[in-house]
Amino acid sequence: MIVELTVEENLRLGALWRSGRRDRAAALREVFELFPPLVQRRARPAGTLSGGERQMLAIGRALMARPQVLLLDEPSLGLAPMITRQIMRLLQDLRASTGLTVVLVEQNARSALSITDRGYVLSQGAVVTSGTSGGLLADDRMRHAYLGF
Repeated sequence: MIVELTVEENLRLGALWRSGRRDRAAALREVFELFPPLVQRRARPAGTLSGGERQMLAIGRALMARPQVLLLDEPSLGLAPMITRQIMRLLQDLRASTGLTVVLVEQNARSALSITDRGYVLSQGAVVTSGTSGGLLADDRMRHAYLGF
C-alpha cells in the first residue's frame, strides 16, 4: 500500500495488469461491496486509515488482481478482536464463495484454525506438527504447548 495515494488509487494499482476497463471497474465494485468502509474513504489518502481499514485495503488491493491464491502474513496483527473476527469471517466467506485458496501465516492460532482446513505449527522455524485444523484444535497437549490456549 502506498500511503500517499488515495484508497481508490491503491485499489486501481492492484488491477493494473488486467485488460479492459469494464473488468477493472467490476473488480473495484466487488471490493467496495466486500469492504463498505472503503467506499466512504475512497478519496482519502491511505495513510489516514485505521489499522483495520488498512488491512481491508491491503486485502482489497490483492483481490483486484483476481488471484487464485491469496497469501496473508499476520492479517490480525494490531487489530481489535472485533475487526479480527470480521477479517477472518471475510476470508472464510471468500474461500467458500470463490474457491480462492488462502495461505495464512498467523500467530492468533485459534482464529486462524477456526477458518482453515489444515494447520502447520512452527516452533523456532521448524514444523513441529501439522494436521487438520479440527484435529489441532482438539489436541489438548498441542494447544497448551504451542498454541497458547
